[in-house]
Amino acid sequence: MARSTIAATRTAHDAARMGRNAATSPWSIGLARFGYAAKGVVYLIIGGLAAKAAVGAGGTTTDRNGALRALYEQPFGKFLLAIVAVGLIAYALWSIVRAIVDPEGTGSDGKGIATRLGYTAVGLSYAALSAAAIQLVMGTGNGGKSSDATTQDWTAHLLTLPFGPFLVVMVGLVVIGVACYVFRKAYKADFQHELDLAAVSARIRKVTINVGRFGYAALGVVFTIVGIFLVVAAARHRAGQAKGLGGALAELAHQPYGHVLLAVVALGLVAYGAYSFVQARYRRFSAA
Repeated sequence: MARSTIAATRTAHDAARMGRNAATSPWSIGLARFGYAAKGVVYLIIGGLAAKAAVGAGGTTTDRNGALRALYEQPFGKFLLAIVAVGLIAYALWSIVRAIVDPEGTGSDGKGIATRLGYTAVGLSYAALSAAAIQLVMGTGNGGKSSDATTQDWTAHLLTLPFGPFLVVMVGLVVIGVACYVFRKAYKADFQHELDLAAVSARIRKVTINVGRFGYAALGVVFTIVGIFLVVAAARHRAGQAKGLGGALAELAHQPYGHVLLAVVALGLVAYGAYSFVQARYRRFSAA
């Protein structure tokens, strides 16, 4: 019994080591870098369109699916979107690999498990986004539902369940908790440890960190709005009041000094997109 247990443990460790080696192989890292760049394109479009809307230059408040449609409508849009779709698939796969193989040594304690579950959620989200992009390229879809429609659909479903409003409130609080985590990340700038910036100058390093902080702060604002409106939807038992990314940006524009608020957050999302390109170039892909 003891020998079989030892053998099983050794086999598990060997499998984990092989998985980590595969996850940090040159081709895997290349795909992951491509994935970060594709994510950066999406957020640059979202932020750019929102910034144009804020200054009355014809933009709009939209989400990731809307960004895909906007890219598709550009000259050579189908070709460009096909490239981005491949990158989104790569990012989805990298997120799932982070969750399962844990190449960065997140760990298996409570915090590590929660983080890896978050990676799984991100991976599934980007897998769905890449599927929407592929459908748009192939002419078999329109880029998928908006984040508002998707959020309202599952909120409506949850509200029909026993303790449905409580469940929606819990989801809203989780989203607000994610917002707090993102704000903390922006404040402490601990994301810089994910980057290998040894070869860049101190000035560029400082600019890079500030761009990342601005980007994460903007994400925190968006998550906060989404979480608050989920709680409101639960309290009023009206799924139509739930909002996704696009709705959160539109809500900013409706506030006092809304165009200023929208412009700031829009520039933050542009910064997050730019920071994604920094990750594509300088990110570490294993535990330091």
